[in-house]
Amino acid sequence: MRLDKLLANVGYGSRKDVKKILKDGVVKVNQVIAKDGKIQVNPTVDIITIYGESVNYKQFIYLMMNKPQGVISATEDYHDKTVIDLLDIEDAVLNPFPVGRLDKDTEGLLLITNDGGLAHKLLSPKKHVPKTYFAVINGMVTESDVEAFHKGVILDDGYETKPGELKILKSGNHSDIELTITEGKFHQVKRMFEAVGKKVIYLKRITMGPLQLDENLELGEYRELTEEEVEQLKNGPIVDK
Repeated sequence: MRLDKLLANVGYGSRKDVKKILKDGVVKVNQVIAKDGKIQVNPTVDIITIYGESVNYKQFIYLMMNKPQGVISATEDYHDKTVIDLLDIEDAVLNPFPVGRLDKDTEGLLLITNDGGLAHKLLSPKKHVPKTYFAVINGMVTESDVEAFHKGVILDDGYETKPGELKILKSGNHSDIELTITEGKFHQVKRMFEAVGKKVIYLKRITMGPLQLDENLELGEYRELTEEEVEQLKNGPIVDK
């Protein structure tokens, strides 16, 4: 790739900023001063330095965030804080985006990456990627609800959901449940419970495909995925149906 594009991608400013850095003669490629931003470099082979410090280039970034309430799953917004606003600048400059969305008032696991191919694989309607949520429900969740979810319920717009696996963790006036679904319709979990006359009062996503929320992450915190986690996402048992 072009040297100026690489430097811009890793956060050394706009193309204009990078041009000035190059003109100052502080950029070296394999210990040779490079002033032409058009030269082609291989970031996995060539040694690139600025002011003597190595430039670490990452083509793709994979982040797991424990999304807090009050933050929207978008790259930018004029009114609300986005999940990208929570990233450190060295991660944000790689132009990552959230894979799918969590509602503004929903917490939990959110994958953020700039790998469009992986995002397409995880979000494609041809793939049935399971997602598990923990929720607190206003009302007593019963075995009849479990059976209804297993068959699929009719949402308010007439759509019949695919089967969901509902587990009752605690039943009472406020019930704790886990629900695994393979779709991502708008407000789906909330609307599924509304279909059986109940209301979600707290919602948290805990898994997406093979990826599980790191319980050590506080709300609003994130970390890079391990190589094993990335490998599982890319080559895990997500099949066309």
